[in-house]
Amino acid sequence: MDRSMRAAAGSLALYTAEQVQEFDRKAIAAGTPGFELMHRAGAAAFACLQQRWPQHSPIDIFCGGGNNGGDGYIVAALAAQSGMAVRCWALSETSRGDANIARELACDAGVNVQLWGGQSPAAGAVVVDALLGTGFSGPLRGQYRHAIEAINSAGCPVLAIDAPSGLNCDTGMHEGLAIKASLTLSFIAWKQGLFTGLASQHCGELRLDGLGIETRIFEHTEPSAWRTDVDAELRQWGARPVAAHKGMYGHVLVAGGDYGTAGAVVLAASAAARCGAGLVSCVTRPEHVAPLLSQRPEVMAYPGADAQAWAEALGRASVLAVGPGLGQQVWGKTLLDDCLQAQAPLLLDADALNILAADATRFDEQCAQQPDRIRVMTPHPGEAARLLKCAVAEVQADRFSSCKALAKRYRAVVLLKGAGTVISDGVTCWVNEGGNPGMASGGMGDVLSGMIAALLAQHLDAVTACRLAAALHCRAADRAAQHGERGLLAMDLVAQLRGVMNGH
Repeated sequence: MDRSMRAAAGSLALYTAEQVQEFDRKAIAAGTPGFELMHRAGAAAFACLQQRWPQHSPIDIFCGGGNNGGDGYIVAALAAQSGMAVRCWALSETSRGDANIARELACDAGVNVQLWGGQSPAAGAVVVDALLGTGFSGPLRGQYRHAIEAINSAGCPVLAIDAPSGLNCDTGMHEGLAIKASLTLSFIAWKQGLFTGLASQHCGELRLDGLGIETRIFEHTEPSAWRTDVDAELRQWGARPVAAHKGMYGHVLVAGGDYGTAGAVVLAASAAARCGAGLVSCVTRPEHVAPLLSQRPEVMAYPGADAQAWAEALGRASVLAVGPGLGQQVWGKTLLDDCLQAQAPLLLDADALNILAADATRFDEQCAQQPDRIRVMTPHPGEAARLLKCAVAEVQADRFSSCKALAKRYRAVVLLKGAGTVISDGVTCWVNEGGNPGMASGGMGDVLSGMIAALLAQHLDAVTACRLAAALHCRAADRAAQHGERGLLAMDLVAQLRGVMNGH
């Protein structure tokens, strides 16, 4: 699928820091001087500052020695020319290239550029972070670390220019420290790392300014990842036909709910039903059938101990969701093995993933026998680490690469949970936005599994099902959290699903 087709399908392009730096070089080679781009960036940042904090004074600007610092010096010059009180702190005695021209411009405008010697931002100031650019990676050193600590400790509102200093724009992670911005104004194109990992804790509000670069500069460069425009996806999906019947929308079978975890299958089955599956069945422990039906009478429930009933349910299903509350005992392993040998599209979550991580032999055998079968895996970082035989920190260090590696290894579409959920088919990555800290409670993943299974049952491809489910899952959580994030429960999301599925 080419760039224009993806955009039309409701996806928005993301790039690596290196790709964005190349766009900058191409724009300069095409005739736009580098200092002109720097001046545009500084002017855009100053306009953003005026709009967001129109009455604030003074302005404390922290500038590094590179182009990011140059953007800050432009802001300092424009602020001084507007009569604002400005303090400009340099982290380097000299600036390089165009940044040095910008520094001289600030001095000519009457700005007193001082070397930073440990001073804290002024009380009541707005801080402009122009320390480090998008190409930064690795640990912070020396004065840069100390300056970021001072800025974060001051509690002032912060405008980060291009990216919060210290944050890796490819991974969304940092090595112990990064600016905590109130607003981040990024330039030219969105960087993928601003939407996953720790980025949400550091970017604040996100805005983009393209700096007037012509769109032809972006041609022939494949984005590194994509965002999802959920409203565009819903519009494309459209309304159901007047003559619709339940047989048109698939039959989801949820398998799981060992002793003590019956709630997991209740949540998954409820979510599948609320997201529009024509029929939903559940195979669980015999003792859990009655409680399940009392909670969700629309679901057909079967005892997993009844081999004939289980076989019949398995044969009727058009999508299998196995893992919620499955456990890792013989009972759960047997259900998983039967699901692996079936033909229907397969979603694997929770303990199904842990069983595979311990021994993927049967899974690999079935992949070889059914290479075209649709498979979806939805691990959280801990499960992903077990599947990849690595540490959780390695998974989180580069969530895009980790998700892509999982998809390739297990021949599945993988949804890697966490802040800034990442989805990959092994070739392309997508990143999800939205959600809130209230989602850090039990059962949220079970709801997501049921949602994905329902969308698969309604004939969406695996990538689209994951992208749309992840986006709507977050939207439901954000609506459910309107009265507060603490105490948010998974079933609160289920109550919101009918509305968000229908675009309300």
